[in-house]
Amino acid sequence: MSKEKGTRAAYTLEFKLEAVRLVQGGQAKSVTARILGVPEPTLGNWVRLAGQGKLAGAGAKPVSPEQMELARLRAELARVKMERDILKKATAYFAKESL
Repeated sequence: MSKEKGTRAAYTLEFKLEAVRLVQGGQAKSVTARILGVPEPTLGNWVRLAGQGKLAGAGAKPVSPEQMELARLRAELARVKMERDILKKATAYFAKESL
């Protein structure tokens, strides 16, 4: 990730929460950082701040544990809906093929 000297990347709260969720889900920090293009120490700071309920997005207020849980549940709901839609399309395809 190339940046001009003196500028810092600004990450959204959703991006940070998803990165933290991956690490807390068992994925190694080094792997997560490499995949997301984030410095590993930065990711470590996000995990630490999330544990304290103080994780914030670019220009945002601190996030409460309830807000973090709500964001996690919304992300999980979106994932489940996507899986449902994929299964629905696959089922329709195979039902049509068997006719």
